[in-house]
Amino acid sequence: MAQKNETAVLVLSLLVTAGILGGGYWWFSHKSNLNANNQSPTPNETLSSSESLPSPTSLPDVPKFNAPTTVPSGTTVRIDGSTSMVLINQALKKSFESQFPGTSVVTDADGSDNGIKDLLAGNVDLAAISRPLNPQEQAQGLIAIPVAKDAIAIVVGNNNPFRRGLTKDDLVGIFEGKITDWSAVGGQPGTIRVINRPPVSGTRQAFQELFLEGKQFGTTFNITEMQRDATTPILQALGRDGISYATYAQVANQQTVRTVAVNGKTPEADDYPYQRQLYYVYKNPPNPSVQAFLGYAISPLGQQTISIAK
Repeated sequence: MAQKNETAVLVLSLLVTAGILGGGYWWFSHKSNLNANNQSPTPNETLSSSESLPSPTSLPDVPKFNAPTTVPSGTTVRIDGSTSMVLINQALKKSFESQFPGTSVVTDADGSDNGIKDLLAGNVDLAAISRPLNPQEQAQGLIAIPVAKDAIAIVVGNNNPFRRGLTKDDLVGIFEGKITDWSAVGGQPGTIRVINRPPVSGTRQAFQELFLEGKQFGTTFNITEMQRDATTPILQALGRDGISYATYAQVANQQTVRTVAVNGKTPEADDYPYQRQLYYVYKNPPNPSVQAFLGYAISPLGQQTISIAK
């Protein structure tokens, strides 16, 4: 009899325990579901398919320019802008006019900023620039088409006794005006004359971004700012103690100047880091002469012409 009572008590205890556990499980599950329904998704959670996502920002459509097969005689393309694109402009001019008789390409090189101003004023059809468009320029309907890449070279006169390379930190110090003597970078004692380009120069703006990382140029006694963005006068001004910078294509074959390695690399190296994009810019919508010239410039034949010019 005692054994039967003990068995009954054991069974009853097991039933009570099971009931408690089952009730607890239901309560916690119900609470979790309620919390899940009341909480907003965290930044790392995925929205459910029933919720709408914000529409992506659409970029303006950039027309695709096809290589022209014919161009009407009498077509004229007017270009102004960066001195870094002089050789490219001249090479494309010669090739375009030869390919399409009766056409004319008129080029000038007053600097990237002046090229933009002329384009906005309607004085030219294209601006050749060596820097990206800024938001204000884009807001005025200007569109840039990349056509080539170019390296920025550090140059000194061929008679300069400095025969070493420079580090990037050396260049920052020199162009900020903090290093003013060649002896401070391992050369013979003597003032470093810095020949700088004017603010309208796209090459100057690219140099400031690539080398100085946005820092300002110095205004010390040894820094001269040229009035016009032209490479030849800069190279002529270097002498035995000057330093400057230029698009590599314009100095590669010069006999009066030589390039200076930066952190052990020269512009000829494939991994030379100081390169920038070159562009042709037009005002939307493009006129027929712009469409023809840009179609030719980005075609395989145009790109081959640019590659030879560089």
